[in-house]
Amino acid sequence: MFMAGAAGCFTRNQMRLSFLSLLVLAGLAILVRTEPAAAFDSSAAQRGTGFEFYVMSLSWSPSYCAEHGPDANRRQCGIERDYAFIAHGLWPQYASGYPEYCPSSEPERVSNQLVSTIIDIMPSAGLVGHQWRKHGSCTGLSQSAYLEATREAFDRISIPATLETAMDPSHMSADAVEAAFIGANPGLKETGIAVSCRSGRLTEVRICLTKTLDFRACGEVDAHGCRASSLFVPSAP
Repeated sequence: MFMAGAAGCFTRNQMRLSFLSLLVLAGLAILVRTEPAAAFDSSAAQRGTGFEFYVMSLSWSPSYCAEHGPDANRRQCGIERDYAFIAHGLWPQYASGYPEYCPSSEPERVSNQLVSTIIDIMPSAGLVGHQWRKHGSCTGLSQSAYLEATREAFDRISIPATLETAMDPSHMSADAVEAAFIGANPGLKETGIAVSCRSGRLTEVRICLTKTLDFRACGEVDAHGCRASSLFVPSAP
């Protein structure tokens, strides 16, 4: 009787321990299932390889339209097209120089389906294709990931209120353009931005970003920036 009772008691203890173990495991399973997927993933930009940092090039669309006139892309420069800054491209960069036209297992042509995912900020299929072949192919990213990273970088930058629309023509110095972007983007420094100009017009603003899309200095890019004391900032067509 004694032995039988002991065995029965041991079995009940085992059952209680098993039940508690199941509760613990169930709780852990719930925690795993409810953990946000984003916590284990990284942005597309972070997955880039084979270079040191990015340059996000923002193009002042009205200058392109004015320079190319009737030969300009109609989607970008047609009637009722009032683009201001657009995404020219996201460029992989070294401290000195940059890679371009790298071998890639991805196709050279960007499909219409992929173009449609970014046409609102890069309003030219030809521009999208050229940026992929020259720059995107050197990021270690797929076409879709490169375009996703381009949007991430574009969204990371706040356009100053004075340059948010292209309704009225104006004149600004290159330093004033830089100052406007620095004021609108906490953490951005003078050594991490460069203005580009051509024929007296504002053409681009280039901003340097880490792979985690933080602002960073880039001496070589900054050194090649435009220093004009007065630039024409044309309005949209």
